[in-house]
Amino acid sequence: MIVWLNGTHGAGKTTTAALLQRLLPQSRVLDAEKVGETLMDITPGLPETDNFQHWPPWRPLVVETARRVLEYTGGTLVMPMTVLVEQYWREISTGLAGHAIPVRHFVLHADQDTLRDRIEREHAVPSPFRLKHLVPYAEAARTWLHAEAEVVDTTHLTPAEAALRIAATLTD
Repeated sequence: MIVWLNGTHGAGKTTTAALLQRLLPQSRVLDAEKVGETLMDITPGLPETDNFQHWPPWRPLVVETARRVLEYTGGTLVMPMTVLVEQYWREISTGLAGHAIPVRHFVLHADQDTLRDRIEREHAVPSPFRLKHLVPYAEAARTWLHAEAEVVDTTHLTPAEAALRIAATLTD
C-alpha cells in the first residue's frame, strides 16, 4: 500500500511522513522528489522547466520506483509529495492502480496565512518557489484535490498529531 501525503509547501508533509512511518509497521518513506532530482542531474540537462513534474518521464518513474520498492520490500510506502496538476495525479494513481497497488491519498491542508507563515519561518529568506505554489494549491484544493483525497487540516495540528490522525484512519 501507498500512503500519499499531498499538500503544498508548509503543510507538513515531510515531517508528518517521518512520524507516520514510525507508527506504521513495515513502512518506509519514499520521497518522489528524489526521482525529480535524479532527472535534474542528467547532463546535458533536460528541456528547461520550472518544475521537474512537468517532465513526462517523472510520473511513470515515480510509479515504477514505488512498484519496484514495494515488490522488493512489501509493507507500506509513505510518499510525501505535492502534486497540484490533476492530470499528473491521474497518471500516477492510474499507473499504481495498473499494478494493483492500493493508495490512500491524504491532503495536508492549512489556510493560506498559516502556510505563508510556516514557509517564511522555515527559511531566513522566504522561498519564492514555495510561496508561488500557494495560489495553485488553493485552486487545486477548490477544483479537484480535496474531492480526490482525505483532507487533514493541519492549521492547528502538530505534525505528530497529523501523523496520529492518519495512522488511526489507516487502522480503522
